[in-house]
Amino acid sequence: MTAPFPKYASNDGVIEAATAALGGKLLHASEAVGEIRLDVARGEIVEALRILRDDLHYQQLMEIAGVDYPDRPERFEVVYMLLSVTKNHRLRVHVSTDEVQPVPSVTGLWPVAGWLEREVFDMYGVLFDGNPDLRRILTDYGFRGHPQRKDFPLSGFVELRYSEEDKRVVYEPVKLAQDFRTFDFTSPWEGAEYILPGDEKAKVPEDRGAPTPLKADEVKK
Repeated sequence: MTAPFPKYASNDGVIEAATAALGGKLLHASEAVGEIRLDVARGEIVEALRILRDDLHYQQLMEIAGVDYPDRPERFEVVYMLLSVTKNHRLRVHVSTDEVQPVPSVTGLWPVAGWLEREVFDMYGVLFDGNPDLRRILTDYGFRGHPQRKDFPLSGFVELRYSEEDKRVVYEPVKLAQDFRTFDFTSPWEGAEYILPGDEKAKVPEDRGAPTPLKADEVKK
């Protein structure tokens, strides 16, 4: 029985090749759960990714993700997922930073990184030096805070929604509708004790039972 997911090339020799190619730019390399992780110095990320792209043939930047570790001095990690089409192999490159120190943008290597960096900025507040259009991309322009941070409040007194009347995004106090919060779990077909909307129009005699099904020869053709 074959595996239901694509098979990738072996990790054998990948760490050794990356260590030789990156030199002092590489802080740490490890392998866990079948994946290669490379930790790179923040200021060297552009050159490190260029080497991985051009010399080690990891041609595609598949994703840029953020991770928040509030207890660390540099609480954020920016993770670059790379794919080598020719070698059929993937690896991750990690960079750490905080709320103030920007990470150099890699839009010069991969133009798609512009939108991916904007997502990390929007969700975590990580700054990217050199991004030509570092604006919010998933939340409203007037949104305050960064939703993926571990200390972002999960409840509050203001909600954000699109107003069809105003034709724009509006902020307003939270309103929790209570109309449908009375549950008796009784099916209407089992005889609910209340009248459903619309049932008051149908005046059915109480003594009338369910109709008797017609036999096959009684059906009009």
